[in-house]
Amino acid sequence: MTDSLLDRALAEEATKKSGLIWVRGTGPARALWHVWLDGAALVVGDGPGEQPLPGLADGATAEVTVRSKDKGGRLVGWTAGVRELAPGSEEWQAAVAELKGKRLNAPDAETITERWARECRVLRLAPGAVTTAHPDGSLAATPLPTPATTRRPAPAALPRLLGRRRRNG
Repeated sequence: MTDSLLDRALAEEATKKSGLIWVRGTGPARALWHVWLDGAALVVGDGPGEQPLPGLADGATAEVTVRSKDKGGRLVGWTAGVRELAPGSEEWQAAVAELKGKRLNAPDAETITERWARECRVLRLAPGAVTTAHPDGSLAATPLPTPATTRRPAPAALPRLLGRRRRNG
């Protein structure tokens, strides 16, 4: 009984302090920004300009891995019950108020809650079983495909310019 309470406390504290959690639904794991509120992690996404939430469905379960804020290594893992919050509900309003405060670089900060209600999903990931044992093998995976690219190649003279700045400074 005590180990279970300590494991849940570790999962809660680690998740609260970590800026990202790795969440795997039915597909590959993804890094998601989140907030912790009332005993669960809250995420928003699946809308234009927001993080994707593939494989996370209402009523499903997901595997959550929490990393160390200092070293970036795995601290704890837990199984989450996924529940989608109904837009406009009291629980949704409380969740969105917390999420809005943590959303960085939103292009529409004044109207973000209306956009989230129209175009996004807000999910509550409630912890279930907690795993503190580290896996035997690596959890490394190949990066997911992305359309992101660099804008253009670095200028050929850049290494010389940077080297000169170090010598003069």
